[in-house]
Amino acid sequence: MIWIVGGLAVFLVPLSALLVLWVIGERGHLMLPSTRAGLTERRGSGGSLLNSLHGYVYGRWPYQYIRFAVLRILPRMGDDLKRWWADRYHGKVLPTELARAVITLDHDICRTDLEQVVPYPKARDIVLKGPPGITVLECPCRHARENPCTPTDVCMIVGDGRFTLEHHPHRSRRISQEEALALLDAEHARGHVHTAYFKDACGDQFYAICNCCKCCCGGLEAMVKHGVPMVASSGFVAEVDKGACIACGTCEEVCPFEAVHVNGRSEVIWAKCMGCGVCEGQCDTEAIRLVRDERKGIPLDVREIGVPVAVA
Repeated sequence: MIWIVGGLAVFLVPLSALLVLWVIGERGHLMLPSTRAGLTERRGSGGSLLNSLHGYVYGRWPYQYIRFAVLRILPRMGDDLKRWWADRYHGKVLPTELARAVITLDHDICRTDLEQVVPYPKARDIVLKGPPGITVLECPCRHARENPCTPTDVCMIVGDGRFTLEHHPHRSRRISQEEALALLDAEHARGHVHTAYFKDACGDQFYAICNCCKCCCGGLEAMVKHGVPMVASSGFVAEVDKGACIACGTCEEVCPFEAVHVNGRSEVIWAKCMGCGVCEGQCDTEAIRLVRDERKGIPLDVREIGVPVAVA
């Protein structure tokens, strides 16, 4: 009898703990409508149960997830794990014009063949209804820092934001197209990078535009400090007008990828430049600009990535 009771305890205690954790995650409900919709959608698209659970954990506890990744996992990654991580979770740099194009998209897009635009083996699809809904969320990367850049509500979920709104009602809100465009312009003026993010646990597709600062962003830190190839070039590169450059050093100071060096005049390190346009936006003498460079890949321009396809 004691053996039976002990066996039941071994089974029931962790099960009860998981149930409690689930109810906490669902904010006191057995299952919120957005959770049910997300699980149903992923089952219908052939997604694995493990990937669905991963997506739930990432979406429900993004602050803990990002904090743990930035502070604990990234500094300890070996080269193989760096590549594995980047293949499943990565960003594509967007100059401001192309970021604005995503927000003002006026048609549906369903593309699953963007390996030339998003150069990773997984998580490179774009499925959007135009115009897309925009939900702004307090940035998990900035939230993980002791003295973050402000404002912190700068991450934009593009598309269906119901899960974020239901599970993070105090840290998220819907915003209009005009508000989203104003946010992009304000972040560009602050010297921050617009990055379109893709993740395997988010349906292997694009899900957000993050406005990344070099002092808080986990993706930029992973790229620059730890060598994790998480961010792909915009398809552009910075070019210096040597006649207009006064070697003030602003571009070197603000570049989030450490791609500019000033030695009498500004010089762009081609291999490091991701074509974000931060230097261009911060240069008072207009001595540096973005130019298209085919060697840097194809830009993510939703206006030109192919014939629009209706999204079911």
